[in-house]
Amino acid sequence: MTLEVQIQSFVYSFLYGMFFSLMLNLHYTLLFQSKKWVQIILSFLFLLDHVLVYFIFLRWINQGIFHPYFLLLLYLGYFVGNHTTKKLRGKWFSSFST
Repeated sequence: MTLEVQIQSFVYSFLYGMFFSLMLNLHYTLLFQSKKWVQIILSFLFLLDHVLVYFIFLRWINQGIFHPYFLLLLYLGYFVGNHTTKKLRGKWFSSFST
C-alpha cells in the first residue's frame, strides 16, 4: 500500500468516525420515541448500515485492506465528533417534541 493510499485511508477513517458520531447522536434522539422492539431493530439496522458503508468505501479506497490503526483513527474521529455534536442531541430532539 502506498503512502498516498494510507493517508487517504487515515483521513477517511477519521472523517467517518466524525460522521458516525453525528449520525449516532441524531439516531439517539429518535430512538427513545419508539417501542422497545422497534428500538432494537432500528439500532441493529443502523449499525449494520454504517459498518457496511465504512467497509465499502474502505474497499474502494485501498482494496479493503484493514489495519488496526484505521480503527484507532475511527475511534479518534468518533470522540472528536462526539465532543462537537453532543449538544445537538438536546436541540434536535426538542425541535421535534414541540
